[in-house]
Amino acid sequence: MATDAPPPSKADPGLPSTEEFTEVQQSAEFAELRRSHRSFAFPVTVGFIAWYLLYVLLSNYAGDFMGTKVAGNVNVALVLGLAQFLTTFLIAWWYSRHAAAQLDPKAEAIKSRMEGGA
Repeated sequence: MATDAPPPSKADPGLPSTEEFTEVQQSAEFAELRRSHRSFAFPVTVGFIAWYLLYVLLSNYAGDFMGTKVAGNVNVALVLGLAQFLTTFLIAWWYSRHAAAQLDPKAEAIKSRMEGGA
């Protein structure tokens, strides 16, 4: 039978104090990590939402355009709808690369310092 481990106490030497967390949060290193994340996430999110809303608006107000045949029974609406899925996967892949190259090393350095390994 598994037992739950007791919650870490403030006396636990491996757990940083509230003051240490606050100090790290206010550090230039953490600000750079936050800036790196935001400079990627916000523009990409705004761009994707705009792209999605364009698709919705075209679907509602440009029916003739969306119904234009591209090849056989494939029309513009189907192509743009499938492109929505494609862009979702591309953004996820792009963010994964960005995180691995830019965010993870900075976060790991902060984590190591907080855990006393640096």
